[in-house]
Amino acid sequence: MLKNILNTFLVGVFLAVTFSPVYAYEAFKGPTDEGPTELIQYDVSKAYNGYTLFSPFRGKNTYLIDMKGNVVHMWPYPEGWSSPGQEAVEKHALLMEDGSLLRGTIDRSSGRTVTYQLMDWAGKVTWQYKDPRNDHRAHHDFKMIWNPKLKARTLIYVSGRSLTHEEAIARGCDPNLRESYVSSPDGIVEVDMNGNIVWEWNISDHLIQDINPDVKNYVGKGKTIADYPERMNPNFDGGRRGNWIHANSLDYNEALDHIAINNSRNSEFYVIDHGATFIVGDPRASIELTSRRKGDFIFRWGNPCAYESGDCMSQSSNSTGHQQVFFTHDIQWIREKGDSPAKWGLPGAGNFLIFDNGSRRPDQRYSAVLEINPYDGDWKKGKYIPQPEAGHNSRGVSNQIAWSFSPASPDSFFANYISGCQRLPNGNTLIDSGPHGHFFEVTKEGEVVWEYINPVGDRTGDDYGIYEIMNDGAGTRFNSVFRCHRYGPDYPGLAGKDLTPKGPITEIHPHSADEPKSPPPGAGGKGKKGKDGKRDKGKKGGRGRKK
Repeated sequence: MLKNILNTFLVGVFLAVTFSPVYAYEAFKGPTDEGPTELIQYDVSKAYNGYTLFSPFRGKNTYLIDMKGNVVHMWPYPEGWSSPGQEAVEKHALLMEDGSLLRGTIDRSSGRTVTYQLMDWAGKVTWQYKDPRNDHRAHHDFKMIWNPKLKARTLIYVSGRSLTHEEAIARGCDPNLRESYVSSPDGIVEVDMNGNIVWEWNISDHLIQDINPDVKNYVGKGKTIADYPERMNPNFDGGRRGNWIHANSLDYNEALDHIAINNSRNSEFYVIDHGATFIVGDPRASIELTSRRKGDFIFRWGNPCAYESGDCMSQSSNSTGHQQVFFTHDIQWIREKGDSPAKWGLPGAGNFLIFDNGSRRPDQRYSAVLEINPYDGDWKKGKYIPQPEAGHNSRGVSNQIAWSFSPASPDSFFANYISGCQRLPNGNTLIDSGPHGHFFEVTKEGEVVWEYINPVGDRTGDDYGIYEIMNDGAGTRFNSVFRCHRYGPDYPGLAGKDLTPKGPITEIHPHSADEPKSPPPGAGGKGKKGKDGKRDKGKKGGRGRKK
């Protein structure tokens, strides 16, 4: 078969990253600008054996594959909920410890409202929830947690809530920065398994400003924004718009009862004390408490310029200042899948892991994954050291960065949006370069030991878009995947399940498209044409580097 022949050539191209980036197909092995999809390389002796779960944006199924790229199980998306060029997933799925699949879905036929569902192994929906409020809009990330105070399972998810222009001004937003502040500031909602909202937090309740002294969140006499690291300045970087912080990820630490939420707009993340603001049996009192000081940040990291506590980056001088990340995704505490603290035995357990897209980096752009140790002593004590106090080295790099992966060549790995990461039990890190559907596993030393390219791309009508070859015509949205997850063979959710390999995706689904012919609308385009009219292939990559 063509597929088997192509797999003998591990081919790919890297994205040429300049100040005006060129988007292209990327893989860590190969000499040309196109190559086979699915399994690219697998070092059995160094990779962590397990099963990888992913939900292609342009597909029809959530897939669970083995290390050789064979499908062992798949869950269909809701029939008729999607359309060509539009995903039906929001934005990924998670395999629970009881073997059910937790996913977010969007019914495109009736709008953008997210429905969260639990499905059993056979694909039957056993539970679902949709926020009934018209002034709230769920999006991006979600997680099923064990609430230790409630002693029950709950769902937390990112959601924006409507805010009028007048309400924003009353919160200290500078009227000179924007004509209209009609927006939907992001927050977190928690619901129990009966669909009752039991806790809620919103960024608009945790502000500090130095513009309007008539608003109660005005800085104190003789103080500045820097004196309030526990709150966000709504007038930083031109004022707020849209969902204010674009919270594209969140996570929960059961041992500490803390929640982390990403502010990708400011390139920083916050930690909130969920336990200190949750009152059992009284959701109204809990929500009131989250809006007060107990709901303020207990830690923030990434961009001290946002609260006047560090040097700001400068596009004109290509200086990063003290800013550490430049548009981010997938903030998380390092642990195995599953929330039980007894399972937090991974290398770096308790530290943070985050995907730095790097698309707002002032100098040459590239992506990276960072591990951050923010603690004073044992992480289980939950005592965080403020980023400015921890200090930086002579290059402005935070002393709290314990490990990082970035490309050996700055132009060899760049994911301008979405994407994710996961620490594995053997110390390796699984990375999803989301725009290109490129999953790869790296060792602590930065060696790539497993690679896979999602073959599920855009489609026509109801036909599958399955591609044996991917090239730079795919752009950055064609075969994109928000996040992937690896589960070990001993994961409880896989116990007793039929994991017989059924073959690769390209053999399971009938298809005719061999490779993308041109980028779909909004895909980011092809590579630049050189003087000879050929595509600029960029530079090859190989091993990453660690800091």
